[in-house]
Amino acid sequence: MPASSNKESQIRAALLGLAVGDALGVPVEFQSRAARHLDPVVHMRAYGTHHQPAGTWSDDASLTFCLAEAIAEGFSVGKVAENCCRWYYQNFWTPHGSVFDIGITTREAIQRLKSDKDLILAGRKDEYSNGNGSLMRILPLAFYREEEPVKERFQLIHRVSAITHGHIRSAVACFLYLEMASCLRAGLQPAAAYARLCADFPAKLYELNIPAREADHFEVILSGRLPDLPQQLINSGGYVMHTLEAALWCLLRYETYPETVLAAVNLGDDTDTTGAVAGGLAGLYYGKAAIPADWLQVLARRPDIENLAQRLAAVQ
Repeated sequence: MPASSNKESQIRAALLGLAVGDALGVPVEFQSRAARHLDPVVHMRAYGTHHQPAGTWSDDASLTFCLAEAIAEGFSVGKVAENCCRWYYQNFWTPHGSVFDIGITTREAIQRLKSDKDLILAGRKDEYSNGNGSLMRILPLAFYREEEPVKERFQLIHRVSAITHGHIRSAVACFLYLEMASCLRAGLQPAAAYARLCADFPAKLYELNIPAREADHFEVILSGRLPDLPQQLINSGGYVMHTLEAALWCLLRYETYPETVLAAVNLGDDTDTTGAVAGGLAGLYYGKAAIPADWLQVLARRPDIENLAQRLAAVQ
């Protein structure tokens, strides 16, 4: 069972869990899995890839907080887009006052937002623009309008994704991730939540008229065999499907918050995003108390994150 069924506690644990997973991965981002096997991450490190102090989260958490802030302020998709621009151009919701990491697809979309004040859905729609940049920031939607019918929820998710990533595959990946979060919020253990996802999600894809060729990309997850796959078949680069599969694999293979996020980071490559995506779900399920105190102690802007959780929870 989650540590608490209270909405505010769940939001706080999810946001902190995501930020901690992100921060664990920042110092070793882009380093290989082989490097992690030789020198595994076991605690919060400093400096490394981006030369940041320990506890520093990256664009993953920043843009997650930008979405949460937009919901807390009175949601609109335009406000989310505006907050993304405020982050990139004005250092809004950065850990230490500057942007030090951003994906190519996200950067190009934000630059398009800046150049056209009437543009909101700036994400490219081609198949090769399916990085993990919308998946990494989508978790706050698990706590907003979650009771709406499937089609309305998916439309909202698709629009929020399309600010930076407009292809349907990215939207479906975000939707599946949020469905998993919903099951965890309801008190299901990860294995039971995954079983429900495998049982129910194909029918939802059909209801949403998702083309079969797109639904096929989710076969590895929805087959029910994902947690049984050996590590060498789990990819951990920047492709949205690889990040989603890796994060769920870690959640389903390990039994504590620290084990889950460390496993995610030690897969190598896009370590901060895999850590963030896995950490959001693990935080939600295991609760804030399960996150090591020494990791939380050094986490950048922790009081601000907790205040944001409180304000997000107050939204009806």
